[in-house]
Amino acid sequence: MLSPHNFAFGFRCISSTPSSLQEDQAKAGWLKSILPIRTLEPSKESHSSQLSSKEIVYEIQFHSVKPECMEAYLNKFSEFQDLMQKKETGSKLVGSFTVEVGNQDEAIHIWEYDGGYPMLNETNAVYRTDKDFIDFRRERNKMLRSRKNQILLAFSFWPKPVAREPSNIYELRSYVLKPGTMIEWGNNWARGIKHRSEQEAPVAGFLTHIGEQYNVHHLWCYKDLQTRKFTREAAWSRPGWDECVAYTVPLIRHMQSRILIPTPFSPLQ
Repeated sequence: MLSPHNFAFGFRCISSTPSSLQEDQAKAGWLKSILPIRTLEPSKESHSSQLSSKEIVYEIQFHSVKPECMEAYLNKFSEFQDLMQKKETGSKLVGSFTVEVGNQDEAIHIWEYDGGYPMLNETNAVYRTDKDFIDFRRERNKMLRSRKNQILLAFSFWPKPVAREPSNIYELRSYVLKPGTMIEWGNNWARGIKHRSEQEAPVAGFLTHIGEQYNVHHLWCYKDLQTRKFTREAAWSRPGWDECVAYTVPLIRHMQSRILIPTPFSPLQ
């Protein structure tokens, strides 16, 4: 049991207002001993510019669908993505999924805008004003309980998402990081992803640029859940993967895993 003297000492060590330089240094040493976080040099560049390019931006949409409306919703969304192509909006559907394990009755769509924010602006202008899209939104919104989106940038060290042949399942692993840790996350995953690439599982990795900040999404592809189990267990046999996990876990505030099933019209099958 801690004595009053020991308790007071422990309290001073974790105080946010150290009274001396020596105490501040002691605090940093104590934290490093329990949290394996690497120290990074300050930079005048934004995190996004160091980790990715803005020449292509992505949008991820999360739609919570009324259970009784899922079939009608998917039919309507299939017509919508055809309409986006016919009107040459400049957007490209990368992947479209329903959630098999995770938030039930949820649909997730990922769009690509090759040309960056100017292309996104042009697409949104058409989407907001074109009568066909206005009619689509009116019908779609009746089928939803809620929806949200984020504008994403792709990590430069992940592969670019490309169409895949059927049949696969996908896993979307979403992380909320502690503010200020995105560079550290990228530095570790740039090394760590090499230990997973041999299984041809990585599909795409994104960080949020507009929307909820310090969010990361990793998209993986597997033949089935058993293949997922084998692939993830095999990664631990490769030197370096354990280090990636050890250095990134302390950066995470919250994480979520969803198992996704491609829709019939998804380029990722």
